[in-house]
Amino acid sequence: MRFGERLTKAVAEHGPLCVGIDPHPGLLASWGLTQDAAGLERFALTCVEAFGGRVALVKPQAAFFEAHGSRGVAVLERVIADLRDSGTLVLVDAKRGDIGSTMAAYAAAYLTEGSPLAGDAVTASPFLGFGSLDPAVEAASASGRGIFVLALTSNPEGASVQRAVGADGRSVAQSIVDSAARANAGAQPFGDVGLVVGATVDDLGVDLSDLHGYVLAPGFGAQGATVGDLRALFGPDLRGVLPTSSRDVLKHGPETAKLRSAVDAVRASLAV
Repeated sequence: MRFGERLTKAVAEHGPLCVGIDPHPGLLASWGLTQDAAGLERFALTCVEAFGGRVALVKPQAAFFEAHGSRGVAVLERVIADLRDSGTLVLVDAKRGDIGSTMAAYAAAYLTEGSPLAGDAVTASPFLGFGSLDPAVEAASASGRGIFVLALTSNPEGASVQRAVGADGRSVAQSIVDSAARANAGAQPFGDVGLVVGATVDDLGVDLSDLHGYVLAPGFGAQGATVGDLRALFGPDLRGVLPTSSRDVLKHGPETAKLRSAVDAVRASLAV
C-alpha cells in the first residue's frame, strides 16, 4: 500500500491529526529531565508510549535529536522503529534539500527501506528548485513512502521568497503546489507528495484544488491557529488537511495519561 493510501486509512481510523515530538530544551526542563541524551531518550520514548497507535501521524523533529550528536540520532532511530512497530505512521521532520548526489544520499537515508532513519515520510525543502527533489520523489515512489514539501511557511521571512512572483505570473508557492500536483497525477484518493502550509499564514494565496495530496498544517494550538482559522484558510470540510500540534500537547507531560488526554482534546476540537 502506498503512503497516500496508508495515511488515508490512518486518518479514517484516528482522525486528521499529526502530533509532533519536539524535545525542546524548555520542555525537557518542564518535564524534570536532564539536558542530555538520557533526558532526550526518556522524553521521546514517553511520547512513543503516549502516541503510538493513537494518532494518524507522529512527527519527530530531527533537529532536537541531532543536537545531542550520535547518541541523539540513535534515539531518533529508536523512536522511528518503535512507532512503526506500533503501527503508527512516522513523518521525520528533517527538511532536507540539496542537489544531485547529495539529495540522493538524503533520499537513501530517509526514504529507503532498511535505513534506520527511514520513517514513512520526510519533510523536504524545494527552494533549490522543485526538480532538485527528484531523487526523493523517486525514492519515495520506489519504497512506498511519502514526502511533505515546504510551500508556505508561517515565519515572516518566508514570504519574501514564497510569495515572490516569477516570469510566468505564478508565485513561487504556487509553482511548488503545481509541481506537487504533477507528481500526484492520477493518484486516488491522495498521492504521496504532500505540502507544508502554515496554519497561521495570513492568506493562502494559492490554488490547492489539483494537488491530490495531503497538506500538513503546523501552527495549530500553541502557535495560535484555531479550527476556525483552518476552515477560513483551507475551506469548511478540511479534507486532506492534517493540523499539527506539538508543544500544545507536549506541555501536558510527562504523565502518559495526560498526554493522551491532550491528544483526545485536540482531536475533539477538530471534530466541532
